[in-house]
Formats: sequence, structure tokens, C-alpha cells
Amino acid sequence: MTTILPQPLTPTLAPIRLRAKLARTILEQVLARVPVDVVLPDGSRLGGMAVRPSEPSGIRPTVELRNPDAFFERLAHHPKIGIGEGYMAGDWRAAPGTDLADALRPFAERLTTAIPRAWLALRQVVDRAIPREQRNTVTGSRRNIEAHYDLSNDLFAAFLDQTLTYSSALFDPTSPVEGQSLEDAQLRKVHAILDEARVQEGSRVLEIGTGWGTLAIEAAKRGAQVTTLTLSREQAALAQRRVEAAGVAARVDIRLEDYREARGSFDAIVSVEMIEAVGEEYWPTYFRTLDRLLAPGGTVAIQAILMSHDRYLVTRRSYGWIQKHIFPGGLIPSLQALSAVTGRETGLRVTRVHTFGQDYAETLHRWRATFLRAWPEVERLGFDETFRRKWEFYLAYCEAGFASGYLDVAQLRLERTA
Repeated sequence: MTTILPQPLTPTLAPIRLRAKLARTILEQVLARVPVDVVLPDGSRLGGMAVRPSEPSGIRPTVELRNPDAFFERLAHHPKIGIGEGYMAGDWRAAPGTDLADALRPFAERLTTAIPRAWLALRQVVDRAIPREQRNTVTGSRRNIEAHYDLSNDLFAAFLDQTLTYSSALFDPTSPVEGQSLEDAQLRKVHAILDEARVQEGSRVLEIGTGWGTLAIEAAKRGAQVTTLTLSREQAALAQRRVEAAGVAARVDIRLEDYREARGSFDAIVSVEMIEAVGEEYWPTYFRTLDRLLAPGGTVAIQAILMSHDRYLVTRRSYGWIQKHIFPGGLIPSLQALSAVTGRETGLRVTRVHTFGQDYAETLHRWRATFLRAWPEVERLGFDETFRRKWEFYLAYCEAGFASGYLDVAQLRLERTA
């Protein structure tokens, strides 16, 4: 599978040359505030924060800029997308001895302070709107989900644990993380959210976002009757085989169905990291649907990736690398935004929040390490070197976001309080 990567603009165009020079100037000013060394092909360093006398030698992450001209052209064309596309193209890399996520983390930690205030006025000039074709209409959602989740079941199986769970694990805080298996931590997450939703024997459960079936299997093992919805044919087919192998097929109904098309009445509604694919435009529809489907006295439990409300307001209409290359139509909400829409549109209220963002950083770190070890196997599936760099950057970029606290993840309980 060949990954299409936009080429840098032709450097002979005078406006682009000027913008590329401006991009370099801005990056130099950013590096004056961020402790990351950027080394040019001739061995010189690009700008950079002065080394403090007390700073131990070799403590700083180091990035090698291998093709500066192409990289700055990409930044000039689209700053939010150019960094990731530059990595995909091999314009830059983490230097030997520097982990990619460690190189990205200092930028994530200083996201609101790294860019000099004078340059922030350019945001409205460089930001681009999310393309309308990525809107999460009924047909658009199916297309957006298929673009990621239907890449290949074998691809995901190559780096996920045996549960095939593609969301944050929940590690036991009472013992060292290093000694815990990812499989155990994923099952701990699944049972934590089933507990949040009060799933027990006899519960009628609706799951929005089947994944590869692990949550449905564990809920059925509790004696629940599970209806689970997905838009991914690849996931549905494998989930059905896994449900049958687990001996719970009689308790699990897997449907290729949009949440907006669901009917019935359920004691518990559970959804793990699916709200990010709904899109702000459709949040009212999503939560009204949950309210409509939830039986009296029932409970909703959602696992959601979150960001601060200030950052959500800044990024909510801005098109970024993740949306272009990984999750078309995706948007990370804030807890405040979700609480506001549920309060305005439904009788549901957030009654409990459990955050565990550092566990997501650990989960992503393990996925990336496994993905890179398994690359020969993934390559045999037909994926190319650009795809490898794209997914390496994606996993490291997200890890840095959670490790820095820029992103968080939480299990939310929603109930009718009146």
C-alpha cells in the first residue's frame, strides 16, 4: 500500500521562499524557549535555548534536520501539517539516542508559550478549516471510520495486545507499571467502564463502537445481553469470530449500524473513545440519541480523550495533521464542552470523572515499540516506508501529548439526575 505524501512546493516561487524564511525564523524563536537541539546537515545548531551551566551534558533531546529546504517549505505551506509530513518524508528525524516522543514532549509542554506572542496573530492566516467532506454525516462517518479502521485487521493485530483493544489501558496504581502486562491493563480498563455503567447479569447493554469485540465479550461474560454497533466491516467480521470463539455469541448482537439508527431501550450504554469521531456538529444528536435509548434508571459510561477547554476553543475549527492523515473527521473535546451540550440537550449529567492520562502515554509507548519491532511483518502486508514513518510519528506525537498533560483521557459516568 503506497502512502501518498504531498511534495514540498517549488522553492523557485518567491512568495514561498519568503514564507519559508519566515517559518525558519519562527522556529528559531521557538527553539529559544524549548530545550530541544535541532542540528543541521553541516553539524551546526538551529537557534536554540542556551545551555544552563547546571544542565547535565546530553540531557536534551536532539533532532536532525536532514532536508532543511524541503522542511521549511512544508512549514510555510501549512505549519500544523508540515511538521508531521516532514517526518513522513524523512526531512527530519530524532537523533540517535533520542526517543521521538521525548523530542516532541518539550514542545507539547510549552504549546501555549513556545510561539512568541507577536506571531500568534498569524494563526488566523495559517489555520485552515476542516474540509466539509470530513463532516460526520451518516455516510461521512462511515467513510471516515473505514479510512482508519479498515486499513487491515492484521495491521492492528501486529502491535496491539491479545485483547485487540485500541484505546487507553488502565494500569494498577498500586504496583510498578513496568511489571504489568498491557493485556491485564486493558482488561482492567474494560471492567472499570463496565462497572461505571453498572453492567451486571441481566443488563441490556448498548455499546457504541465495537472495536474487535473485547468489551462486548467481557460484558456478556457478566451475563449481560449486548448490542454493539460499528461502521467498520473489517472489525465486525473479526469481532464476530472472537465472540463465537469466546462462547458468548448468543448474548452478543454485532450490528453494522450508525448510532443514529439505533433503536431499543438499554439499562447501560457504553462507548470507549468513540466520541472523538462524532464531531462537534453532531454532539447534540449523539447525546440526544443516548438519552432516547437509555432506559429509566440506566447509566451511560463513556471513555473520552480530552483537552483543556481553552485549547479546545482554539483548535475546534482548525485542520491538523491527525485529521488529514490518521482520523478524518476527528475532534477532541473538553469536559466543559461535553458537560455543556449534555446539560443543554438532554437530561443526562456527568456524575463521575476518572482521569488517567499518564496511562495513555504508557499505552502508546508500548504500541509504538511493538509496531516498530513488528515492522517487517507489517511491511509484508503491503505498507510502505512512508506509512511506517507516519504511524511512528502518530504514536509518538500522541504519547507526547498525554505525557505532557496537554491531552488527558477519562471515564465519564452520565445519569439522569431528576
